Amino acid sequence: MIETDVLVIGSGPAGSSAAKHAALGGAKVILMDKKSEIGAPKRCAEGISKKGLAKLGIEPNPRWITKEIDGIRLVSPDGTDVWMTEEEIELPEAGYILERKVFDKYMAMDAARAGAQIKIKTLATGLRRDGDAFIVSTESMGKKEEIRAKIVIGADGPECHVARWAGLKPTTKAKEMESGVQYEMVGLDFERDGVLEFFFGSCAPGGYVWIFPKGDDIANVGLAVLSHLAEKPAIEYLDEFIAKCPATKNAQPVELNVGGDPVGGMPKKMYADNLLICGDAAGQVNPLTGGGISSGMTGGMYAGKVAAEAIAAGDCSEKFLKKYDKEVRKELKSEIDKYKKPQEFLLSLSDDELNDIAKAFQDVNFEKISTTELIKNLVKVSPKALLKLGKLI
Repeated sequence: MIETDVLVIGSGPAGSSAAKHAALGGAKVILMDKKSEIGAPKRCAEGISKKGLAKLGIEPNPRWITKEIDGIRLVSPDGTDVWMTEEEIELPEAGYILERKVFDKYMAMDAARAGAQIKIKTLATGLRRDGDAFIVSTESMGKKEEIRAKIVIGADGPECHVARWAGLKPTTKAKEMESGVQYEMVGLDFERDGVLEFFFGSCAPGGYVWIFPKGDDIANVGLAVLSHLAEKPAIEYLDEFIAKCPATKNAQPVELNVGGDPVGGMPKKMYADNLLICGDAAGQVNPLTGGGISSGMTGGMYAGKVAAEAIAAGDCSEKFLKKYDKEVRKELKSEIDKYKKPQEFLLSLSDDELNDIAKAFQDVNFEKISTTELIKNLVKVSPKALLKLGKLI
């Protein structure tokens, strides 16, 4: 039996953040992951804002940055596009395209430097209560072990096995789980370099298509759909888009990534006796964009800090750990809730309505670009948006 104060299951950015801050708080920490290589396979488009990194106190590192973002292009179903680049407007929320396979390792290394022990290729197979702790059954390369932890932090992604084993309700309903698929491709023909491209409408029901450049002629090209709105698998929508899009039709895939993205917001409860959940497992994702790296790491940071405080106080009860729930909601809830209504509004728009909005945006002078600014201007150009979203701005 291995004994520890805190066991973090899942070494994505949220889990590594939790392990780091728990260790910095003086707790004995184990960070485990079922994969043999942290960061692989990647499960996102790899974009993150500068603001998000700064709030977490993370200095940008050229080792894990592949491209700095200097513009955005929005494209409607009929090809009408809206360009917003730093040449014309302020980009306060601009950021970077990461190399997640490197970034995730660096975040895990930060956790190790803080004092966490890392166990890779270690699968959690079950969890049971043992007095004032949990015992987690694990398997690593045929070897079975048990880890007894005073606090378990579930950072195991949208599958959220840890939360389910502990009796917490799933984070996201099936209809609020986006199905994502992405190729990393080479041989793209970019119209402008360093610009994030988003394509809306029936090309990706319930979501959008993205092209995120990673340098030269390389990019992540992917989409996410809501399964109850889609008439075919996500990869078929993506293959059709790639065959028709001028930028991608001659490109070749070198990697395929798939995964779920929980866009239903945080659950009612993210804690129990001796247990916390964070990251995708806790729905800490922007429902409009599907982005969750910095918000998940924020959740992990608070989970780690509160876990360390609980260990120091000798109180790992639900009552004490509720502090995590309060703090993370104070930091993230308003932002997540703010974008839930716009997400629902966009789902209600037809291709023709999206085309009309794109044409109206041609006459808009954007002073800066951010998600909030886009929503404000959407309300200005669309009577339907004004009725549904006017109260949000």
